[in-house]
Amino acid sequence: GNRSGGSLHANATGSVAGFMSAADKTKLDGLSSTITESLTIALSDLASDLEAGTAKETIRMPYAFTLTGVRAYLATAQASGSILTVDINEGGVSILSTKLTIDNGEKTSTTAAAAAVISDTALADDAEITFDVDQVGAGGAGLKVVLIGHRT
Repeated sequence: GNRSGGSLHANATGSVAGFMSAADKTKLDGLSSTITESLTIALSDLASDLEAGTAKETIRMPYAFTLTGVRAYLATAQASGSILTVDINEGGVSILSTKLTIDNGEKTSTTAAAAAVISDTALADDAEITFDVDQVGAGGAGLKVVLIGHRT
């Protein structure tokens, strides 16, 4: 028979089955902390040579986020000069103890001689995140930074 309001079943909770089993509801509720997500932020256009500067881009975190990795990539590799170096800040404070770099002649930070090290993995909901290009060489273009992690 119908319950009041026209429903045949109650809503599921973590302890009571309803439209789904209690176990399935518990699994569903826990998914946000186990699904890896990535946020990609463009710090330059695809054609112009890169320029150093603070706050080349600013975002606000759409939710609390546990950072498990960072990487950067270029559309066009730098030919020479200083190693491309990027810093990521939460509320004006760096979240990296070793900054993100891309070696000359390469397009990705995943092959950099020095891997980035994250010192602050907990990004708060609505936190202001800024991206600085600390140093550039010659000829690079199309810089993007990727934040990898999961909601908390």
